[in-house]
Amino acid sequence: MAMNVGNANASGEPEVMMEINTTPLIDVMLVLLVMLIITIPIQLHSVNLEMPVGTPPVNLVKPEKVQIDIDDKSVVYWQGLAVGAGELDDKMKALATQQPQPEVHIRPNKASQYAVFANVLSSSKRLGLTKIAVIGAEQFVQ
Repeated sequence: MAMNVGNANASGEPEVMMEINTTPLIDVMLVLLVMLIITIPIQLHSVNLEMPVGTPPVNLVKPEKVQIDIDDKSVVYWQGLAVGAGELDDKMKALATQQPQPEVHIRPNKASQYAVFANVLSSSKRLGLTKIAVIGAEQFVQ
């Protein structure tokens, strides 16, 4: 920091000071920083959950299970019977309206085309089926 000790010119007029005294500004900023640190709440590493108390009701009605198989030639089977794309969509629409909604188990063969499996899966989601499971995924692990 520079300090103006004397007049550089010989005239009696004081020279205009061009530097700003930043010390009070820094002091105010430090006080504000300390106040901010003090007022920030302490972060907790736990999440408070309100869990239900008691035992859940027993569901006496077991949902129906529908098996959709895709063989190595990419033929789709509904409960063991070969179906076409239109018939599969009709059957899935009927399942989506049932209460409780049945579980759909899709079991593709490792040699089947992925496009057929993806079409079955996407159409089941599009038609409103929510309980979908892919069975036999261990055959794809090498």
